[in-house]
Amino acid sequence: MLNYEEELKKFQPSLEVEEIQGAVYQEDLTDMTDIIREVVEQTSK
Repeated sequence: MLNYEEELKKFQPSLEVEEIQGAVYQEDLTDMTDIIREVVEQTSK
């Protein structure tokens, strides 16, 4: 049986859209386009 009082104490609200956007843009995310571009640049030298 769930103890709702204990579960409510553990609850953390999800990030708002603006906070998520900031967190994502702070990360250095490399996608496949970046990888392919780097490989092409290295092979053309």
